[in-house]
Amino acid sequence: MMNSLKEQIREIEKEEIIRALKECDWVMAKAARQLGITERMIGYKIKKYGIRREGTELRVKSQ
Repeated sequence: MMNSLKEQIREIEKEEIIRALKECDWVMAKAARQLGITERMIGYKIKKYGIRREGTELRVKSQ
């Protein structure tokens, strides 16, 4: 059965966030800049999609 457009977009967004995090060694600030979104937004989306790097905590840039 084919997923709805909304579900497909969510999956694509999640995969792009994971790809950016991996390319940026899981540094959220760098990944956010690469994706053209704010650190706050990537933090929200990481939480929303339950994205986690296995075995370690995400590094968060202190403000």
